[in-house]
Amino acid sequence: MRLDEALNASLDELKNLGLSNEIDVLGSPNGPIVHINGRDVLNFSSNNYLGLATDPDLKRQAIEAIWQYGVGSGAVRTINGTLLLHVELEKALAALKGTEAAILFQSGFNANIATIPQIVDEGDIILSDELNHASIIDGCRLSRARVIRYRHSDMDDLREKAEVARRENPDARIVVITDGVFSMDGDIARLPEIVAIKKRYDLILYVDDAHGSGVLGKGRGTVKHFELSQEVDVQIGTLSKAIGVIGGYVAGSQALIDWLKLRARPFLFSTAPTPADTAAILAAVKKLQTADDLVETLWARARYFQEGLRSLGFNIGKTETPITPVIIGEEKTTQAFARALLEEGVYAKAIVYPTVSRGAARVRNMPTAAHTEAMIDEALAVYARVGRRFGLIA
Repeated sequence: MRLDEALNASLDELKNLGLSNEIDVLGSPNGPIVHINGRDVLNFSSNNYLGLATDPDLKRQAIEAIWQYGVGSGAVRTINGTLLLHVELEKALAALKGTEAAILFQSGFNANIATIPQIVDEGDIILSDELNHASIIDGCRLSRARVIRYRHSDMDDLREKAEVARRENPDARIVVITDGVFSMDGDIARLPEIVAIKKRYDLILYVDDAHGSGVLGKGRGTVKHFELSQEVDVQIGTLSKAIGVIGGYVAGSQALIDWLKLRARPFLFSTAPTPADTAAILAAVKKLQTADDLVETLWARARYFQEGLRSLGFNIGKTETPITPVIIGEEKTTQAFARALLEEGVYAKAIVYPTVSRGAARVRNMPTAAHTEAMIDEALAVYARVGRRFGLIA
């Protein structure tokens, strides 16, 4: 069978199972209202938590950086691609995360696949939450360490596996890795309990705070939310969600950052982030340090939306953050439900396997600080109409 024939057969199978995904193209900025298929619709699919992706201050800083530095950095960081902007941003990220130092990457995915293989080696062990993000999973695969998955946020299971791992490998480096906020359910890692287990069994603690930075801890993240900055060895995250731009970072000790600058392959072999992106991120980080009102507005909108969905009778799971899944279960029904929402003017993406488990399909909603209560009321009215049509609510 030719390659195209095999691929087309696989694509047809995914479509029949309701596991295909159509990529939607925006004809507008990614704000609370977006232009799709020739019309404006309410946008509940963006990770732009604080509305910073279209913030005038960030745009102005990006434009000024282009005029000062050009459109590209021109080289990898270790040759001559490091700008003063990169250094200033890394200092600002370290201050935001409460660490000695930080390092900038081109994406949060790069941050994970760069870092995990550089802190463990053959003979070491990784204890990984079973619902960790794909980039963590791939970073673990790239390492030569043994990976042991523990049941999601199950502290008894983590404790038992840490005890066995330490007893059988007394000299090994053992790292426990968890998301700070889990992106599909919106629940928060039980960091205080994980820290206690870390101390008992001499573990290294690695937290991916992609969906916590800018959201929890007055914008400082999940680690700050629990006041555990001194107990977490590695903090990583993206700069494309609440920060509103693109990129990733690792924050930790000076020794960790110095090591990554010498050994992390995406840092060594990818051109440095652009001047415009770097300047916009720096403006966002500075804004986060003083913009408590933005974070408070985000949470107010999220609570309002979630209370409305619950009162209608939708299952939004166990979310503890603005991430708001409407859990439906069956994949084809979920895809059809999302299409019906869009027809009614609400853009909320269907999430199916392999992003979530089979039978756990959901429409994932992301209320933001840029949404107004009137917008949320309109979205809830659409949810009510479509939900009744599909028999999901009374």
